[in-house]
Formats: sequence, C-alpha cells, structure tokens
Amino acid sequence: MDLNELRDRIDEIDSGIVRLISDRMEVVREVAKYKAASGKPVYDPQREREKLARIAAEAGEDLAPVTDVLFGVIFDLSRSAQHRMLAGESAIRSRIKGALENTQKQFPVRPVVACQGIEGAYSQLACERMFPSGSIMYFRTFDSVFSAVEQGLCQYGILPLENSTAGSVNRIYDLMMEHECFIIRSCRVKVDHCLLAKKGVRPGDIKEIFSHEQAIAQCQGFLENLKHVKVTPCANTAEAARMVSESERCDIAALSSPGCAGLYGLECLDSCVQDKANNYTRFICISKKLEIYPGANRTSLMVVLPNRRGSLYRALSRFNALGINLLKLESRPLVNSDFEFMFYFDLEVSVYSDEFLRVFDDLEGAVTSLKYLGSYTEVV
Repeated sequence: MDLNELRDRIDEIDSGIVRLISDRMEVVREVAKYKAASGKPVYDPQREREKLARIAAEAGEDLAPVTDVLFGVIFDLSRSAQHRMLAGESAIRSRIKGALENTQKQFPVRPVVACQGIEGAYSQLACERMFPSGSIMYFRTFDSVFSAVEQGLCQYGILPLENSTAGSVNRIYDLMMEHECFIIRSCRVKVDHCLLAKKGVRPGDIKEIFSHEQAIAQCQGFLENLKHVKVTPCANTAEAARMVSESERCDIAALSSPGCAGLYGLECLDSCVQDKANNYTRFICISKKLEIYPGANRTSLMVVLPNRRGSLYRALSRFNALGINLLKLESRPLVNSDFEFMFYFDLEVSVYSDEFLRVFDDLEGAVTSLKYLGSYTEVV
C-alpha cells in the first residue's frame, strides 16, 4: 500500500472511532438517567479501575499505556456529561451569566481602592494605571487589603501576583484560597529599583540595605557584589525608603522606586540595579462582587484535583480540546493536608465564546473542587 492508501485506511478507522464514541455517549446519557432515578453517584472508582485493567489486558503490554491515557480521558468526559445532565446549569455558570448581564459597561473611574504599603509603593503605580482618578487607602499587609475589600471598606484592592524575575508572590495565592474575592482587572508595571540613601551618604558608607523580599530577590546580582552589607527585608519598598529618610543612621539605604527619592528626600546612589532590565510585576485588582467588564479575555481558576495518576494531564487536555490557551499554571500546597495541591490556571479565552462556559462543564466532572476567580482584561 502506498502512503495515500494508508491515509485512506486511517481516515476510515477514525470515522469508525467517531461513530463508536457517539454511540458510547448516547449510552452514557442513559446511564445518567438511571443513576438519577436510583440515586447512584456518578463516579464509581472500582468500576473504572476494573475497566482500565481489562482494556489494558486486551491491548497488550505495548499499547496498555496508550489505552490508560485514552480511556482515562473518555471516562472523564463521560462523567462530565453525566454531571451536566444530573445537575443542570451549575452555580458557577449561573453566577457568570448574571455578572455578564449586570456589570456596568464602563470600568469604574473614582472608586476607593486598597493598596499595600505607603505613598510611592509600586502598588500605588498599578492603582493609578487602572484607576487614574481613584482614592487610595494604604494598608500594611496583603491580608489587610483582602479584609478591607471583603468588609466593604474599599470597593477594590490592588495586589502583586507575580514578577518576571523573582516569580510568583506565593502569599497572594494562599490568600485567594482563603478569601471570597474576584479578579476584575490586571496590569503590568515596569519595575526599576534604585539604591536610595540620605544626601551626602556614599556607597562605601552603607552597612545595611532595606527593601521588600521580592525586590531583594530581583536584585540578587547587585547585592552579592556588596561585601559586608546586611540585607534586611521589610513590608514594602516605599516603606524602606521612608524608614531610611526618618532614621538617624547614615549607614543605611533602601532598594526602592525612583519616585521615592523625591518623595522622601533621598539621593539615588545607583539606578536600575535589578538583575534584568526587562523587569515587570503583574498586579491584580480584586473585588468582593463578581464583575465582568466588556472585552474580558482572561480567566483565572483554582482547582483541586483527585489524587490519581494523570489527573493534571486530563484537566489540561480539556483546555486543549476546547482550543483554549493556557497562560499560567501554578501549584500551591493545601493547608492542613498531606501532599495535596491547589492548581492555579490563567486561561486566554473570550467570555463571549462558547468554549468559555463549556470549560466549567468539562472540568467539574474531573476535579475535586473548582474555584472561579474571575474573567477580566489585562492593561498593558
């Protein structure tokens, strides 16, 4: 047989597979009806284990790994279809549809916004990027920003989520698990760290440098070249600058933004000391209320997966099957659990596409729990 004949044979086999899958899903719908009438659960782990073992034995040793993956996905899709039939429209879908209908068309102009830090913090720059006319309330910790939003003291909160050099701000992921807040917008802020000290202080005089732990991580190369200088983390880069300004010591400096030099009467001893010139921090804006503004094309989710082989692969295969681009995948250990993890996903998908709502149906049958964090636009 030549190549064209072989391809024709493959096409014929594939058409047969499609017909068989269609027939199988028809039977799955009947199974769902039976389970609904009898009160039986959708997931039957013993039945699935037995089937996978039997199919692997039929396939033989060489093909067993292939059938494990293939039928694992088929089983997940079958469970998702049964969940949709038994549960009807999910609570997540209903909430999203409500937000799409009820969110005002124009992004807010003058809200009260919570930021961690003080005047001159990078969170302030992010806030001004998203809300040029907003009123800012400053809080000492990330936890306090979440609390201010949850309690209604502030309408929104601005928080750093990740940095292109130092990576993710893990505390924010943990707080997103703990609190019931939604992401409504994000933006990227160019971060340039400067070495700031009191006027008249020379670089050789410095014995201690203060800054936020993320800024310290972003300037490791610069700091390693400063021999016998102590590096001390503090709550915020702007707070480090203020601390240096108000201190009576003349042997300390801060890693902070260029704007903090003028704000706190300091002198820039060295500029752009971060390890990479292309250094950006991504900030998110959180809200107590789910709001989805026109043009939203990015969605964030948190899921906990079953502790079974291939669980993450099967979740990822849903995105691939729906043509959804995965922008970010992050894992965090679950508190008070042994070796269980939460997975954070950023998906590139329009809220107006059929695939957007379909992804929730397909995931609900494959995950232990799913937390929808919001759909939004990223300001660049």
